[in-house]
Amino acid sequence: MIDSLNGEVIAIGLDHAVIECAGVGYRFLATPPTLGKLVRGESRRVLTSMVVKDDSVTLYGFADADARTMFHKLQTVTGLGPKLALAALAVFEPGELANRIAAGDAKAVQTIPGVGKKMADRIVLELKDKIDALAAVAPEGAGAAGSATSASSTSSFASEQVVEALIGLGFGEKAARPVVEQLLAENAEMDQSALLRASLTSLGKK
Repeated sequence: MIDSLNGEVIAIGLDHAVIECAGVGYRFLATPPTLGKLVRGESRRVLTSMVVKDDSVTLYGFADADARTMFHKLQTVTGLGPKLALAALAVFEPGELANRIAAGDAKAVQTIPGVGKKMADRIVLELKDKIDALAAVAPEGAGAAGSATSASSTSSFASEQVVEALIGLGFGEKAARPVVEQLLAENAEMDQSALLRASLTSLGKK
């Protein structure tokens, strides 16, 4: 079991990064908030969770223990796997999501991509009494898109990369592309991580 990685960040993508430890590069999936804290060429430590299936071994990375704990707790919900758990943490900070669940706010939980009414109700029902330690006052603006940093000349590239990432998360291109293009039309300088998170939030409300 790989519990954490501590080494040089050698690659960062929209949904993953690679950290080199003792000459071995470990690729892990992560949310935009976690990836946003990494800097290529610098040393970073991330907590990890390894999910082993019959046909794959996938490593997930987290910036802090709360995010990893919520990732694990979400997967205790019947029918909820690691992909959906990661999508939840792409939209909500752990404390904010814990507060929504503790308050029985199934409508807010339903904004997570891939979560319908039945799953949202199940998440609230099965986790409501299990997330007290994570429930906290969420930071103002949590769940919203981050600040814009990229130049407008990269908008087209960012659009294609984010659409591809959304398709990988299970959204259809016909649903994803208009949302991404609309967000870029409103803010052409939005960086890829912020654009992906904002798109997830918007698609989750549809």
